[in-house]
Amino acid sequence: MLKELNRTTISDSSVRPVKILQFGEGNFLRAFVDWMIDILNEKTSFNGSVQIIQPIAQGMGDMINSQDGLYHVVLNGIKNGKESQNTRLITCVKGAINPFTDHGAFLKTAENPDLRFIVSNTTEAGINFDQKDTDSKTLAQTFPGKLTQLLFHRFQYYNGSPDKGLIIIPCELIEKNGENLKIAIIQYVHHWNLSSDFKSWIEDHNIFCNTLVDRIVPGFPKDSIGEIQQSTGYKDQLVVMAEPFHLWVIEGDAIVQKALPMHEAELDVKFVKDLTPYRTRKVRILNGAHTTLVPVAYLKGLRTVRESIEDPSTGNYLRKTIFEEIIPTLDLSQEELTQFSNDVIERFQNPFIRHELISISLNSISKYKVRVLPSVLKYIEIRNQLPARLLFSLAALIRFYKGNWNGEEIPLNDTPEVLQFFKDAWQSGSTDKIATLTLSNVSFWGQDLTQIKGLLQIVVLYLNQIESEKSLPLEGLTGNR
Repeated sequence: MLKELNRTTISDSSVRPVKILQFGEGNFLRAFVDWMIDILNEKTSFNGSVQIIQPIAQGMGDMINSQDGLYHVVLNGIKNGKESQNTRLITCVKGAINPFTDHGAFLKTAENPDLRFIVSNTTEAGINFDQKDTDSKTLAQTFPGKLTQLLFHRFQYYNGSPDKGLIIIPCELIEKNGENLKIAIIQYVHHWNLSSDFKSWIEDHNIFCNTLVDRIVPGFPKDSIGEIQQSTGYKDQLVVMAEPFHLWVIEGDAIVQKALPMHEAELDVKFVKDLTPYRTRKVRILNGAHTTLVPVAYLKGLRTVRESIEDPSTGNYLRKTIFEEIIPTLDLSQEELTQFSNDVIERFQNPFIRHELISISLNSISKYKVRVLPSVLKYIEIRNQLPARLLFSLAALIRFYKGNWNGEEIPLNDTPEVLQFFKDAWQSGSTDKIATLTLSNVSFWGQDLTQIKGLLQIVVLYLNQIESEKSLPLEGLTGNR
């Protein structure tokens, strides 16, 4: 008989002060930040709980409160070459407040003397300024607006005390998320004609950290929830499944690290002066490998990341791409890059996550520009030769965007302009012309790639091989042409 999951049915009766306000109640934050805070409570003297602020009117707050903030995180994946499974009951979440229905309770959280941190994940579009938020006393529509109102209440309640500033650690997947959040808050300060003293308090006594987060979180395991509930013994409707790998890079000084002692809990959290190398590493290796793999593996007849890695041909192709053409273009230590790359390959092999190639293919042209092209250009700069495998992927991508392969339609998903371009290009005639039109399209790449010596010729060669053989000759690729 399964038990209800709440504070009366578990053995942990500890009461911890709320040190963290969390804007967002979704799967990622609960399987990433809250999972870490729970471990931090167990292994260090941090002793803090998390109060969730529901970021939208219709959210999960009621469900979270019905379980007193309790839920399980299930980690499934490959770790050190072996299947790894672990289930943890998360007890650090106090509950959720819906500011749309209880504005007073929302502002009251700012009066908490133990409050030290703000964390958030309100989607990439969440950090923005909206001029339509005209009244500072009415709940703002945007997350930065709400946070400005909360900080202003705290500023007034504590008479601008310098030691009541907060450490703000956004997890939204945008570059310089902390800096952009601060900019949006200052815009609201001006927009609402709030005091110059408040503006100075924001700038001088609150710390805004840029961050990089990395963990695959598939979310609620609907296919295996019955087994999980039986194994835990609880009716948990908030179970979150995630991979074992986790990485949180925070641009923060010694003050931040001392306040959030993740290193004492042996969590993979790095406090750095500049996270740019880590962002570059993630974009080029993890994201770049995904984008490089998709057209090659799809045309090979494969449909998921895992089967692509386990296929001898495409698996070997991607490993050589990462270790021979991407890693040499990066500035971090060889040891760090090798470890991260091996972790990426293990993550791609995760048997518990079905990652469809076609879902990764969304907007592949813009993804290639951001994730792969910088590696191509850097490789050419430092090696004075063409990276064969990265450019073979580009040729495969052009063929992929024809929209069919061996008699089957490919469900392309990109902007109407991109799809129309390739429809017209593939009706224009020869592969030479198609490649020329594509590579010279400055709106795609930010430059005319046909101006790079030998690049057009090698892409045409690969494109002809793919078209004529209706197969992918992945062995023996070379850029020395």
